Amino acid sequence: MNTTTSKEVKVWDILIRIFHWTLVIAFFTAYLTEDDLPTIHIFAGYMITGLLVFRIIWGFIGTKYARFSNFVYSFAAIKDYLKSLLTTHPKHYLGHNPAGGLMIILLLVSLTFTVSSGIVMDLESEPGDTIQQQYVSEHDDDEYESATHEVMEEVHEFFANLTLLLVFIHIAGVIVSSKLHKENLVRAMIIGKKIQKS
Repeated sequence: MNTTTSKEVKVWDILIRIFHWTLVIAFFTAYLTEDDLPTIHIFAGYMITGLLVFRIIWGFIGTKYARFSNFVYSFAAIKDYLKSLLTTHPKHYLGHNPAGGLMIILLLVSLTFTVSSGIVMDLESEPGDTIQQQYVSEHDDDEYESATHEVMEEVHEFFANLTLLLVFIHIAGVIVSSKLHKENLVRAMIIGKKIQKS
């Protein structure tokens, strides 16, 4: 008779967990303060930039499950995993599954475009202007805006909203995976441990 045993093993290192939850706070802070609190919005944006730089570096030199090589899969593998979800018995991964790995890459790319366009707009501001003056100028309909600024503003808004959409899809994926694999993925990203089945 086959028996299945399971044990908790360390998967997410402390830096990845701090990165994850700090990014959550910084993104929603930036998103919710765009119109009313420009100083906080810009500060949160630069914090996200720093977090992205860290995550990209850690993706190459970090711990096993933090490395891109551990969760960047081929499109065929991603497709097969998504199909397996329909069976309600998909393969269990200790690190990110193929769909989760793809989502991480999409979020990093979308966030990179978001902060890059925001930085370009910030650098285009008049020297000596306070953040509040810059914000008023950018949102004054009578104020001339350069073509670059207008394009960057559209890019910034598009990718900010795309990131928000990806976040909701990510949350849905976490809920589905937690249910199918009977494990609490939110808890795993807090304590760093996941269940290894054998």
